[in-house]
Amino acid sequence: MTPEKILTYVDHTLLGVTATATDYIRLCDEALTYGVASVCVPPSRVALCAGYLAGKVAVCTVAGFPNGYASSAAKANEAAQAIQDGATEIDMVIDIGKAKEHAWEAILEDIRAVRAATQGYILKVIIETALLDQDEKIALCKVVGESGADFIKTSTGFAPTGATFEDVALLRQHSPAHVHVKAAGGIATLDDAEQFIALGATRLGTSRIVKIVQGMEDAAGY
Repeated sequence: MTPEKILTYVDHTLLGVTATATDYIRLCDEALTYGVASVCVPPSRVALCAGYLAGKVAVCTVAGFPNGYASSAAKANEAAQAIQDGATEIDMVIDIGKAKEHAWEAILEDIRAVRAATQGYILKVIIETALLDQDEKIALCKVVGESGADFIKTSTGFAPTGATFEDVALLRQHSPAHVHVKAAGGIATLDDAEQFIALGATRLGTSRIVKIVQGMEDAAGY
């Protein structure tokens, strides 16, 4: 797979707490140059990026991020405000503690609350695979499948580890066909990105792939 093709799977991500407006404009410029799927930015930066990109690249943001233990109403309101500001994709975090309790119905209702606020827009559900056992991951595939969400996503990037090949394969195997898989966190090479895609991921949350391609261009003298 060519680097150009891999880039079309990328949610070009900047969620660091010290990033400035200049950093977000640079992210948008990179998105325009490299043809990524979206930029993924904090809610407070959605309006800036949506205005700058003017519909040329999708704007993704997060809800209940990164810990997931905000109330369902707070997550839904955050998502609704982000859409009003110009986001077309929302990545929400489930309540991980409730997953450890196996409170599947509560998690289902949490996702459905955000789904109700995001009808007509893409909703991705972050389950933070690094903090779950295999049975919990499989159970959440069923929950997300029943919720009406569009994607199940591995990680926030703020946990001890991010996406693994094993987890992406597991989520793809146990998720219904209508639910896509997003791998995120720690995707460091083009080879890794291509392997995640081969295993069934249709989105990649990463800040590194664009930088790798930039480095390749610099080395080639482009």
